[in-house]
Amino acid sequence: MHDNDTAAPTLFTWEFAADPYPAYAWLRTHAPVHRTTLPSGVSAWLITRYGDARQALADQRLSKNPVHHSEQAHGKGKVGIPGERSANLMTHLLNIDPPDHTRLRRLVSKAFTPGRVAEFAPRVQELTDRLIDGFCEKGEADLIHEFAFPLPIYAICDMLGVPREDQDDFRDWAGMMIRHGGGPRGGVARSVKKMRTYLAELIHRKRENPGDDLISGLIRASDHGEHLTENEAAAMAFILLFAGFETTVNLIGNGVLALLRNPGQRERLQRALAEGDESLLATGIEELLRYDGPVELATWRFAKQDLTIGGQRIAEGDPVLVVLAAADRDPERFADPDTLDLARTDNQHLGYGHGIHYCLGAPLARLEGRRALATLLTRLPDLRLSVDPEDLRWRGGLIMRGLRALPVDFTPGPVSGAE
Repeated sequence: MHDNDTAAPTLFTWEFAADPYPAYAWLRTHAPVHRTTLPSGVSAWLITRYGDARQALADQRLSKNPVHHSEQAHGKGKVGIPGERSANLMTHLLNIDPPDHTRLRRLVSKAFTPGRVAEFAPRVQELTDRLIDGFCEKGEADLIHEFAFPLPIYAICDMLGVPREDQDDFRDWAGMMIRHGGGPRGGVARSVKKMRTYLAELIHRKRENPGDDLISGLIRASDHGEHLTENEAAAMAFILLFAGFETTVNLIGNGVLALLRNPGQRERLQRALAEGDESLLATGIEELLRYDGPVELATWRFAKQDLTIGGQRIAEGDPVLVVLAAADRDPERFADPDTLDLARTDNQHLGYGHGIHYCLGAPLARLEGRRALATLLTRLPDLRLSVDPEDLRWRGGLIMRGLRALPVDFTPGPVSGAE
């Protein structure tokens, strides 16, 4: 399969994490369906070309359920979110296939329609302004910890119906997940357990005293004969939090960094926003997702039978990882793929996936990303990196791509008074 093994790049090192795109370009050309051993010791196939990736994401022969993983028991626990198995949170949308997937997704999809999400826009704007108010007078900030990280946590807590006084606990647990994403699994698993316990209690409270929120909606649906076990309800709340938060942190962080490193594009966007034109913001968010998106590899899939992708035979039980970051820079699909072009319109990127597991939260992510970038660029117009780009550190971990910190400085601005 490889026509030149000696030049094969080393994957999953810290150097690779800083800029994986040259390695992915090599794989697309020389080994588009490439078997590798991951840092966890699990062996998996990486799919790097756009056409193959799009096919694999929608291929029903690739299951999301880890029961189909062929490795012995010791490898079995290494393929999902740390702690989800022991915390009894396995039955969520990223681990299941139809018909269960269809049923559970239908239950929750009503909350994420563009209409429902649009009603949430003023709250997202208020959160965005409040967070910027927290640092705008200092003239410096770490945009990950002070902005990109809390914004989606508070937003998803509001959607789920987590009371305001409990939201800082969520912020702490989520912080554990993100800080230890690439390291020892113990800390993450403990946070997952705490979150599981809390969600079970919250589900009980909402059953007695429902509100207009997502968890109450799930309970109502299951009480009206839609079968939803309490485990499934807790797992659903957990995965919405998990899938909806770190991805948005990275969308904002990677997006701001890309704009700071492409000043011409950033100035175009600022000019458009100053004129009240948000059309470049709309195409721009999609381009930032394509160019350096928050999810580097789509979540795990397992071959339910022997199959062939991109001319390569894959055996039943083998794990398959679709490399979204590689597919979204495939020159066969995107003109000048390594160039950031906020006005790019032919942009069928795979940043939200494709097929039945297409990201349910895409409308919410778009809303949060747009409001976050527009408000930052408008309120802090001379935002700049306060370190050399080479000194930025990326978080380890397989699936997500995101910065540990994003130190910036700017001319101090006034508080908006958003409360």
